[in-house]
Amino acid sequence: MSDPAKPRVRRAYEPREPEDGTRVLVDRLWPRGLSKEDADVDVWLKEVAPSTELRRWYGHDPARYDEFCRRYEAELADPEHSEALKRLRDLAASGPLTLLTATKDVEHSQLPTLLKALSRS
Repeated sequence: MSDPAKPRVRRAYEPREPEDGTRVLVDRLWPRGLSKEDADVDVWLKEVAPSTELRRWYGHDPARYDEFCRRYEAELADPEHSEALKRLRDLAASGPLTLLTATKDVEHSQLPTLLKALSRS
């Protein structure tokens, strides 16, 4: 059983499960091939996602992952990102939260860094 205070992480293409709670898409781009009607997303919080520039630089290249994480952590401290991070913390405090992404390689996405930032309340 998972820690109820820790957000779940799932792919946006997966159907809602009863324990998902509030489903928040944390990608800057809408998932390819997924209609908004079929997505079952409660909140699209693209402001918490890595910037377009950082996302393009990274290109999901695992060799760049450590530097990507460092740069993304720095972005999370800027005003736009920190306001979005505060909104995520508020959602997590109000009940179960599931962070959604379209990426296939969740382990090398922004989600581990985002979860770490969320845990530093």
